[in-house]
Amino acid sequence: MNKVKCECGHINPEGTVLCEACGKPVEGNQHIDGNDKTRLLNMRYDGSARRSQTYKKSIIDKIWNFFSSVKVGVWLIVLTLIASAIGTIFPQEQYIPASAVSRDPAIFYEDTYGIFGQLYYQLGFYHLYSSWWYMLLVALIGISLVICSIDRFVPLYKALKTQKPKRHETFLNRQRLYSESEDITDEEKDQVVEALKNQHYNVREEKGHILAEKGRFSRWGPYVNHIGLIIVLIAAILRMTTPMYIDEYMWLREGEQQVIPGTHGEYYAKNKDFTLETYDKDNERFEEAIKKDGVVAKSFETDLVVYKKQADSVAGSDPELEKVEEKSIKLNHPLKFDGYTLYQAGYQQNEFKSMSFKIHKTDDPDETALEAFKIDLTNPKSEYNLDNGFRVVVNQYYPEYYLDDGEPRSKSKFPRNPAFVFFIYPPNTDKPEVSFVGIRKNIDATGENEYKLGLQDFELRDVSGITVRRDYTLPLFIIGAIIFMLGVIQGMYWQHRRIWIHPKKGKLLLAAHTNKNWHGIKNDIDKAISNTSIKMVKDQQELPD
Repeated sequence: MNKVKCECGHINPEGTVLCEACGKPVEGNQHIDGNDKTRLLNMRYDGSARRSQTYKKSIIDKIWNFFSSVKVGVWLIVLTLIASAIGTIFPQEQYIPASAVSRDPAIFYEDTYGIFGQLYYQLGFYHLYSSWWYMLLVALIGISLVICSIDRFVPLYKALKTQKPKRHETFLNRQRLYSESEDITDEEKDQVVEALKNQHYNVREEKGHILAEKGRFSRWGPYVNHIGLIIVLIAAILRMTTPMYIDEYMWLREGEQQVIPGTHGEYYAKNKDFTLETYDKDNERFEEAIKKDGVVAKSFETDLVVYKKQADSVAGSDPELEKVEEKSIKLNHPLKFDGYTLYQAGYQQNEFKSMSFKIHKTDDPDETALEAFKIDLTNPKSEYNLDNGFRVVVNQYYPEYYLDDGEPRSKSKFPRNPAFVFFIYPPNTDKPEVSFVGIRKNIDATGENEYKLGLQDFELRDVSGITVRRDYTLPLFIIGAIIFMLGVIQGMYWQHRRIWIHPKKGKLLLAAHTNKNWHGIKNDIDKAISNTSIKMVKDQQELPD
C-alpha cells in the first residue's frame, strides 16, 4: 500500500481522508466548497483509508469491493428472504403428510396443488432449504458480512488508536459543534477538564491540548452484531449436515423393535405399548369436533425402550443389545439419550397386523373351511402351500386400498385397509381361480370359481409416530443470538463522544463530535463550561447557508 505523509509527520495509508494523528484533511480527498453545511468534515470511519475505496484494479480488488458494499449485502439478504418465503408456500418434502395418497414428491405436489404444485416440484422448491443455491446465498451473506466488517473495522480501529489530543485547526473548526473563546485563563481551562473527568470522560493532554473521550467501545457494536450473525449463519449451514442435525420420523408399531433412523444402526427402539385417552362424548368443549370426527384425543403416549447395539455383535446375526433408557413419552415429554431426543408426534389406530383366511366351496351354504392360512401383513409371503394340496399365490397386495378411476391402488405402504388379488390353485391343477378379497369385499373375478376365499379373523394394533431429533447447532444459534443482542445494546445505549480543547494565542478553540445523540454531548459541554467564560459550542449544521 502506498503511504501519504502528513505535515504533522504521521504516515497515513493511501486513501486516507483525515490524517489519523492530527485530523488534517488530506489534499484531494476533502475540500471546502463555501457552503457551511457541506464544509463540515465527513467523520464516517474517522476519515480512515478503506481498502474498497482505494484499490480497484486487480480481480481480488474487484471481488473485495463487491462484497464490501452494503447494498450488495442488503440485496443478498432480500433474495434470501424471498427464497425463504417461497419455501413456505407449500410444505417441504420432509413435511409431506403420512396420510397422503403418495409421499412421492413428484406425485404429491401435482395431485394436491395442481399445476402450481407441479411447477413447485420441477423448480426444486420442495427441498429448498437444503438446495445448493440456497446454501450458496447464505454463504455469500456470511462472506459479505466478514469482508464488510474487515474493510471498516481495521482502519477505524487504527484511526481511533492513533488519534492525538493535538488536532489540526482545520479539523476542529470544521466539526459540527464548535466555538472560539478569548481571554480564557488556565484556571478556567483546568475547571473544564476536571468537570469532564467527573462526567467519566477519559482525558488526555498533549502540550496543553486536551482530548476528552468516552464511550469508544460503542463504535464496535455493529461489528459485534456481524460476529453474532456470522455465527448464526454458520449454524444454519451446519444444520444441513447429518452429523450436526438430524430430524427423522418413524412409525413404530406395538410390540415392534426397529433401528432408530439417523443413528447408523447403533440404536434400536421398541414400542412396548401405546395408550390413547379420549374425551367423553358429552364433553361440551369438544362436542362439535366429536360429532365430526368421532373421537378427540385427550392424551396419547408410548411406553418406549431404547437399546444400544454392542460393539462385539457379529455381522449378519441378530445384534446383541443393551438397554439404554426406558420411558413413557407423550407430547412435550420426550425421551433423551446420547444427544438424541425422541418425541411423541402422532399415532395411527387399528392398523392391521395379520389376517386369517379360509378356503371353502362356493356352493357350500355353511362355508365349511377346507383349509386356512394366516398372512403377516408386516412381511407377507408371495405364496402359501397348504397341507391338503391347495396353493395360494398373492398376485397383488394393496396395504391401504382405494379406487382411482376404477383402478385399485394403495395410499401408503401401511396396512390400514388391506386388499389382495389371490390366485387359488386347487389340488392337482395348474389352472388358478382369481379372487379379490378385502375388508367387506370378496369378488369372484370370473363368476365361475369353484372355491372361495373368506376372511376368518384379523389382529389389530396401534402405531406410534416418533420424531427423532438431534441438534448440535442449537448452542451456536443461542451464542450467535446473544452476541448479536449484546452488539445491539452496545451500539444503541452508548455513544462515542469526543471533546477537543485547543489553546491558540489568547484564544481557546472548543470542538466536539459524537456518532449520535448530539443533544447529549451538548448537555455535557454545557455542564463542563458553566461558571466559566468559555462560549457554548454552536451547531454549524444548523447555521444558515
